[in-house]
Amino acid sequence: MDELEEWVVDDPSQQSDKRRVLDERMIREPIFVLRPREPLSLPPSASVRDAVRLMREHRVGCLLVVEGDRLAGILTERDLLLKLETAGLDRPVLEFMTPEPEVLSPTDPIVYALNKMSVGGFRHVPLVDDEQRPVGVVSVKDIVDYIVDFFPHEVLNVPHDPAREHAWRGRDGG
Repeated sequence: MDELEEWVVDDPSQQSDKRRVLDERMIREPIFVLRPREPLSLPPSASVRDAVRLMREHRVGCLLVVEGDRLAGILTERDLLLKLETAGLDRPVLEFMTPEPEVLSPTDPIVYALNKMSVGGFRHVPLVDDEQRPVGVVSVKDIVDYIVDFFPHEVLNVPHDPAREHAWRGRDGG
């Protein structure tokens, strides 16, 4: 290993003394091993009100904007926060979306998604097929969950901290 450190992690799900290793090979796995979610989409003419309702209903931070069956853009929470005025709920998402977003294929390595997210400041990257049809969305949460799978005991068994009792009330709190 040249640049990346290798971590050997106990895997309690294994019956024997086998150990899982988080190393450079793991971030070179294809994105589809993250089991990215199916894309939620709407046309460019849909209203922002409809987009917000859909995002709330499905508890997601982005929607793909699709024209015909091709990706035209992405509408994210950040787009809404930075561009939406109070009277804009009936305007089309076309006015708020990020057109022609950077995309990846489900067969691209996870490290490509990490690069786009880090360099571009993205939390979501659309996944498309060879015809530019949306087939999924990979999120920062997908990658974090993948890494947590290597350290379930260390991450999921963090001791309770009474000083933070009221700060950890929901997923929107931190």
